[in-house]
Amino acid sequence: MKLLVDSGATKADWIALDDNGNRLFTTQTLGLSPEVINKQEALERLEARFDIYNNRKEVTNLFFYGAGCGTDRMKKYMTGVFKEFFPNADVSVREDTYAAAYATNPNNEKAIICILGTGSNCSYFNGEELEQKVQSLGYIAMDDCSGNRFGRDLVRAYYFNKMPQHLAEKFESEYNLDPDIIKHNLYKEPNPNAYLATFAKFLIQNKDEEFIQKIIKEAMRVFVDNYIKQYDNAADVKVHFVGSIAFYLKAELAEVLGANGLTLGNVLRRPIDNLIEYHQLN
Repeated sequence: MKLLVDSGATKADWIALDDNGNRLFTTQTLGLSPEVINKQEALERLEARFDIYNNRKEVTNLFFYGAGCGTDRMKKYMTGVFKEFFPNADVSVREDTYAAAYATNPNNEKAIICILGTGSNCSYFNGEELEQKVQSLGYIAMDDCSGNRFGRDLVRAYYFNKMPQHLAEKFESEYNLDPDIIKHNLYKEPNPNAYLATFAKFLIQNKDEEFIQKIIKEAMRVFVDNYIKQYDNAADVKVHFVGSIAFYLKAELAEVLGANGLTLGNVLRRPIDNLIEYHQLN
């Protein structure tokens, strides 16, 4: 049995395949980013899924594409976690941008690959390997244009009384905005980035509001400047995206990229299904 896993900070999608590439089961766990959870939490999240736990000794290959796995230290760390849980498996750990590259760019063309989900990332794919000019410092310092950054922007706009009254009232009706609750989730609970990203649903649902449009467009312009334009040939290749933020804000992405002389390529909400085709071909 082979397992393909695409993991962000919020959730991880799993697909099990037999030796002929046929799908055995699909499932989902909480995210397995080594930047925000420890080994014990990772093991508990694996054990919580019966289909994964029950088949752990049958797995011969695990291909894990994960947020927070861009450095050798984190790859080694997660490999150790998986080898403990899947004792008979050969384990391959790569950063989640590779899943995005394989899913959006199956012909291995030169392209820029971006992730806009709970977190954000951007790399250049040269046809074989990813080249990254900006090393992520995590959700506090970076993650421009991500779900957690949009959530932060909305909460700040509400508390600084910058949000229009009709939107503020709607915001209050959909979320518990008690300051003690917010601070507890940010500073006492695990995965504060995922918590902040829950507010991004409000941004997407109200994206036609002028106030929200300004937040979206400004964040996208910052992402283009800080990430995509790091690559000298950005205007010569397609820019592909994966992630819920990119998927639901595709029209805004096309507008901002076009204004910067960039070409929007494929936009996928989740790369996991397209990964099956890639692994069957390779």
